[in-house]
Amino acid sequence: MQRVIRTVSIICALFLNMKGIYENKVTGSNIFTNHIIVIGTISIIIFILYRKNWTEKSKLSEKILAILFSLFTVIGNSYLEIASWNLVFGSFRIFFLAILQMLGYFFLYQQGLILLRKIIKNNNLKPLNPQNQKLKKWLIIWEKHPFLYSLIVIIMMWLVYIIAFYPIILSPDPSFQIKQYFNEYTKYIEWVIPRDNTIHMTTHHPTIHTFLLGGCIQLGSKIIDDNFGLFIYSILQTLCLASALAYSIFFLKKHQVSNKYRLVLLGIYSLVPMFPLYAMSAVKDTYYTAFMILYVLALFDIVKTYNFKKIPWQYLAYIGLLMTLISLFRNNGFYVIILSFPWLILSYKKNRWPFLLTFICFFTIYQSYNKVLIPKLGISDGSIREVLSIPFQQTARYVKEYETEITQEQQKIINNMLGYSDLKDRYDPEKADPVKNMYNKDITSNELKDYFTKVWLVGLINHPTTYIQATLNNIYGYFNPNSTNWYVYYKYDDRITQNNLVDYHYNSLSSLRNILSSYGVSFPYIPVIGLISNIGVNTWSLLIMSTYLITNRKKEYLITLSPLLLSVLVCIASPVNTYFRYAMPYIFIMPTLIGLIVKELKQFTD
Repeated sequence: MQRVIRTVSIICALFLNMKGIYENKVTGSNIFTNHIIVIGTISIIIFILYRKNWTEKSKLSEKILAILFSLFTVIGNSYLEIASWNLVFGSFRIFFLAILQMLGYFFLYQQGLILLRKIIKNNNLKPLNPQNQKLKKWLIIWEKHPFLYSLIVIIMMWLVYIIAFYPIILSPDPSFQIKQYFNEYTKYIEWVIPRDNTIHMTTHHPTIHTFLLGGCIQLGSKIIDDNFGLFIYSILQTLCLASALAYSIFFLKKHQVSNKYRLVLLGIYSLVPMFPLYAMSAVKDTYYTAFMILYVLALFDIVKTYNFKKIPWQYLAYIGLLMTLISLFRNNGFYVIILSFPWLILSYKKNRWPFLLTFICFFTIYQSYNKVLIPKLGISDGSIREVLSIPFQQTARYVKEYETEITQEQQKIINNMLGYSDLKDRYDPEKADPVKNMYNKDITSNELKDYFTKVWLVGLINHPTTYIQATLNNIYGYFNPNSTNWYVYYKYDDRITQNNLVDYHYNSLSSLRNILSSYGVSFPYIPVIGLISNIGVNTWSLLIMSTYLITNRKKEYLITLSPLLLSVLVCIASPVNTYFRYAMPYIFIMPTLIGLIVKELKQFTD
C-alpha cells in the first residue's frame, strides 16, 4: 500500500496540470512543457532506482530539504503560471490537490537525495589512463601545466564566439555606462541629486568598470577606431574570466580531485555557451564573477590548508586585493565581503590578527575610494531606491489589490514618492523597475519615514499575505528550476551609436551569430545537461552542500560557501526575478565547487 501511495503521489506531482484544474478546463501549459524538460528525465531515472531501493531510509536533513524543495516547486509553479499562489490556496479542492502534488515531489526529492548521498559515498573516480598515445601524451602535459593548457583549450573553444561577436556584446547597462563616461545625459542622473551639475556620471554602475569601458574605447580609437577599443575591453575581460576558470581546474588538481572530473569540468567551461557569451558581454557581472570565483577558492584554501598554520602575508595581500576588486566591480559586493570575511576572523585564532588587519586595510581602501575619491571627481552617488525594491513592490501590489482602502493621506504620500495614478498599471510582479523608476529623488528622510509608518506598515498589518505574495512573486525563480528568464545577451544595442557618440558595429558574420545565439538561448532547455545553467538547480545545490556540510561535521567549509549564500540573498533583494546575471557568481563556480565539496564529504556520508 505504501508503495502504491508513493507511486500515485509522484505521478500526480509530475503530471497534474494545476492551471487547467484552477480554470476548470483542460488546457496546455507552458509550465507543463518546461516541467517535462527540466525534471522529467531525472525523475524517470530516480523512479527506476527508487523501486530498487524502496526501503532505504533518509536522514532528517534530507527530509527537511525534500520538504523545502517540494514547496519551492509547487508554489513557484503557481507564480510562474498565474502570478499568485492560487494554484495552491485558491480553493479547498485546489489545496488538496496541491498537497498531493507536494507529497509526490517530497517522495521524489527524498529519494533523489538518498541516491545523491550514495553517489558521494561510493564515488571513487580512478585516474584516466588512455591507451591512445597522443591523448596520453597530451594528458601528461596537461597534468604538468593544468592552468596554462586549460586556459589555451578554453580560449580556443571560445574563439568562435570572439570572432562572431566582434568587437563585443553590448546590452543596455554597459551602453549607458559608456554614455556616462563620455558625460552624456542619461536616466541615471535624473534619479539623483547631482553632486556637480556639469558631470553626468553616477555610482549606479561601478565607476571603475565604467572607466575601464570608456578608457578602452579611447585607447582603441587612438590605435585604430572605437570598435577596436571595445574589442580591447572584450579581450581583457575574456582573459580574466577564462583565467579564473582555468585556475579553478588547477585548484582541483592541487586538492587531488580526479583528472576525469577535471576533464569534464574543462569540457563544461569550453562548450557550455553561457561562459563565452558572458565573456563577450560587457556587463560588470563578468569581472565580478571572475573575482568571486577566486575569492571563494581562496576561502576554501584557508579552511583546508591554513587551519592551524600561519598564513603568508603574500596570500593575505592577494585576498585583500580580491575583496577590494569584488567591492569595486559590483556595488553589493561590499556587503558580501563585510558579511562573509569576518567569519574567518572569528573562526581562526592562529590568524585572527592578520585577518583583522587585512579587513581593516580593505575597509580603509574602499571607504577612501567611495567617500573621498568619488566625491572629488564630482561623481554623484546612486539613488537609495535601489535598496527599496521589496517594499516598493509590496506597496504597488497593495494598491493594485486594495485600491479602495487607500486613504487620501496615503495616496498623497505614495504619489509624492512613486506616483499614484498609474502605480497599479506600472506594477510588474517580477520586475521592480517600472515602480521604482518613478521614485522622487527629492524625498526627504522625514517623508521616507512617513511612507514606512503611514503606508507600508499599515498595508503590512491589514494585508500581510499581499506583501508575502509580492515578495514571493519577485523571487520565486531563484528557487524554482522551472523558471528561466533573462539568460544571455547576444543582440546588437545601438544606444552608443546615437549622435555618433561611438562607432560600434558587429561584423558581417550574422549567420554565425544566429547559430551561436540559438545554441545559447536553447541550452537551458536541453534535458539534464541544461541544468548546469539553471538558477533554481544551482540554488538547490548550494542548500544541499550547506546541509551536508553541517550534518557531516564539516561546518567550517560554510565559510567557503558564505559569499555564495549571501549572493542568494542579493538575488532576493534584487529588483528582478530569475535574473541570471545576479546568480552568476554561484552558477559559474558550481561545477568546481561540487568537485571540492564532494571530495570533502566522501568519508563522512554514513
